[in-house]
Amino acid sequence: MTQKLKFAIIQMNVKAGDVAHNIEVLKGKLNEAVNGSEKPDVILFPEMWNTGYALTEIDTLADPEGKQTVAMLSEFAKRHHVNIIGGSIAQKKDDGVYNTIFAFNREGKLINDYSKLHLFRLMEEEKYLQAGDKLGQLEIDGVQAAMMICYDIRFPELARSLALQGAKVLFVPAQWPNPRLHHWRTLLMARAIENQMYVVACNRMGTSGDSEFFGHSIVIDPWGEIVAEAQDEDTILTGEIDLSIVEKVRATIPIFEDRRPQFYNRVIE
Repeated sequence: MTQKLKFAIIQMNVKAGDVAHNIEVLKGKLNEAVNGSEKPDVILFPEMWNTGYALTEIDTLADPEGKQTVAMLSEFAKRHHVNIIGGSIAQKKDDGVYNTIFAFNREGKLINDYSKLHLFRLMEEEKYLQAGDKLGQLEIDGVQAAMMICYDIRFPELARSLALQGAKVLFVPAQWPNPRLHHWRTLLMARAIENQMYVVACNRMGTSGDSEFFGHSIVIDPWGEIVAEAQDEDTILTGEIDLSIVEKVRATIPIFEDRRPQFYNRVIE
C-alpha cells in the first residue's frame, strides 16, 4: 500500500448544455495535469462537468449508460498510468438520469461508480434526476477511499459509514455556488475531523445562469488542517497527501473505539 498520493484537482468552468465544449476543455485540462512538473497519482474534477445544470434538457444531454465518458477516461487513465476520479456526469439509464462518478485505476479499469444519494431540492434535482442506491467505495493504489457528491457532504451519517468501512480518503466533486463558501469549507473540515480522514474536494468556478461558483477546491488532512486550497480562478490544484497521518491521528484520539452506537438511534421523547 502506498503511503503518499500526489493529486491534481481540475477546477474549471462548465458550460451548461454544451457537452462537446466541456469535453474538449476537460481533455485539455487532463493533458495539462499529467504534463505538469510532477505527475499526479490521482486526478479529480467537478460535478456534472459534461452537461452542467441544464436540468430541463438533461434527458437528451445525458451520456447513455456513461459509455462515452467511460471510454474516454478509461483510455486516458491507461495511457498515462494514472488513477482518475471522474468528477461526475449526467448518465442516462433506462429508468432516468443519474448524477454519477466513474472511477478508474492506472490500468484504465473501471473500479467503481457512484451516483449521488442525496438530491438537492433547492435546485429541483429531484424533479429531473434519480437518486443512487449504493455507497461509493473504492481502492486507490491499495488505499481504501470513498466518493461523495456535493450536497452529500451535508449528511455526516454517509461520511461516517464510509469511514467505518475503512475509507482513509474521501473524494468530493461539486458545483457549490455563492454565497455558501463558509458552508463548503466548514462542512468539508468537519467531515475530515470527525472521521479522521483526508478530504479531497473539487468545486467548479465560473457562472451558469444566475449562479456564481467560487471554486475553492480544497484538500484537508485528518486533523482538519488545509493541505492546499484554490481561490476562484480556473486552475489545477496540485500537492501530496501523506496517508500515514491517518493512522497516527486515529491512534491519538481513538474515536472509532470509543463509539457507543447502541445509543445513536434512540428516540428521545
